[in-house]
Amino acid sequence: MGKLFYRAVGMGVSVLGGIVASAIFKRVWREATDEDEAPSATDARRTWSEVLIAAALQGAIFAVVKAVLDRGTATAARELTGTWPGEGADGDEAAEAGGAK
Repeated sequence: MGKLFYRAVGMGVSVLGGIVASAIFKRVWREATDEDEAPSATDARRTWSEVLIAAALQGAIFAVVKAVLDRGTATAARELTGTWPGEGADGDEAAEAGGAK
């Protein structure tokens, strides 16, 4: 039951996370470059370095937001259901002790 709850909530959180990550990226890009839009990979006016820097920054922001939300959702699910919904669920002692490997 706990894992089903986690998956249902996780889907909604993922959608919201994408929206949040996109907003963060646009703001960071605007502050860093004074441009409203990041370069598109198919924009012939942009250099390879511009496109790749934008893609790397966007990927990093999306990965961090996803990790924060996934971890937070899993922690909330454990608090509500008493079970860890992700990997390592059998090692509850490790999770309670901080979970660092």
